[in-house]
Amino acid sequence: MKDFNRKGGETVNKAELATEVSKRTKISQKVAKVAVDAVFEEMVNALKKGERVEIRGFGSFAIRHYEGYQGRNPKTGVSVSVPPKKLPFFKTGKELKERVDIKKE
Repeated sequence: MKDFNRKGGETVNKAELATEVSKRTKISQKVAKVAVDAVFEEMVNALKKGERVEIRGFGSFAIRHYEGYQGRNPKTGVSVSVPPKKLPFFKTGKELKERVDIKKE
């Protein structure tokens, strides 16, 4: 994928991804937006069901389960109960790591 003519540290959003898909595939911007939205929606649906999402060469998404615990409000010092939660976790693939960490010669 190209660098979208960006400087380091900038953010690529979903609309810009759809624009790039539209340019590369010669489909309309509207169809590209639907395709990009569908990909993300299916990833979310899989994660909601507890499934792992793996994109070869890019990385994988999984849900991590965290138990509830007794925390403390840092401002007041009062003990508070923190409920259990599930959070998405991304693990970078080997190929992505190598492509991002380009060594200058």
